Amino acid sequence: MNAVVSQDIRGVLISVSGGKLMLPNATVAEVITYSNPEPVANAPKWLLGRVRWRGWGLPIVSYSQMVGWPDEAAALGAKVAVLKGVGGYAKMPYFAIVTQGFPRLITIAESELSERSARDAWLPEGIFSEATFHNDDCVVPDLASIEAKIAAALQGAGAMAAA
Repeated sequence: MNAVVSQDIRGVLISVSGGKLMLPNATVAEVITYSNPEPVANAPKWLLGRVRWRGWGLPIVSYSQMVGWPDEAAALGAKVAVLKGVGGYAKMPYFAIVTQGFPRLITIAESELSERSARDAWLPEGIFSEATFHNDDCVVPDLASIEAKIAAALQGAGAMAAA
């Protein structure tokens, strides 16, 4: 008799202004309290600046602004999710996004997840796919493209070496 192997994935749902992000739990290094970032001159509006974390000056982004969703200024109770880099940028092994409250730990079972649009559909840069999980509409961010945009913005602003 063959045993059924569970394909459940531990993940997090992160609320941001305008939507929710679904990520594997392993990509989130830590959640910290929001503090005003140090600005980066000549940066795009979605690159809010840098925040200090464990000796790093992490670039912090508004994911909502990056993908064109309605965005509100960081509200009382806003948090910062520190994410592990996946794109291999040596000077940027981590980056941060502003969240609306604490991310919620979830267990993602294939039967509870339905994809609404895949990578072959037109999606804004920074979104890998759209999904529904337990009746919550969410997106799976494209972390590699987000990192590439951050790196390009920092390089364009002359701030890549400041990490």
